[in-house]
Amino acid sequence: MGGLRKYLQLQAQARSGLSSGLLVWGLLAIAFGTLTAVFILLIAFIWLAERYEPLIAAAVLAGFFLLVTIIALFCSLWSRRRTIERAELALAARRQAAWFDPKLVAGAIQASRGGGWRRLLALLALGILAASLGIERSKREGDSEQNGRRQLARAA
Repeated sequence: MGGLRKYLQLQAQARSGLSSGLLVWGLLAIAFGTLTAVFILLIAFIWLAERYEPLIAAAVLAGFFLLVTIIALFCSLWSRRRTIERAELALAARRQAAWFDPKLVAGAIQASRGGGWRRLLALLALGILAASLGIERSKREGDSEQNGRRQLARAA
């Protein structure tokens, strides 16, 4: 059951890019960013208002916060992309490792003893054919979905 849960978690991460790290860092950035912004805004406004006019002071501070917002947006998109890539790599490793599962090998040996090599060979050939057709189909569907997602991510 734990393997199924891990598989579903990796599927969700590959599609959405969400992770606990992204959530924690996002909440910390919001909390401390708000507190820091209040103090810096107060100090900077007082200093700029004394040096220039209050309207110019407000415009300079607004430009600064716009720059910080753009940087934070870039960092969160970068984190999302990294999470998606890691989850896709883990899913690819899982797909390849399924053939080397000891339970699968033991089941194949037991089936060969019970049914004979000729029957097992025919079933094995049929299974390989079905698996290769399924993999090809899922690759075609996955490639079109991935290309669409990547184009949307690049556009954003």
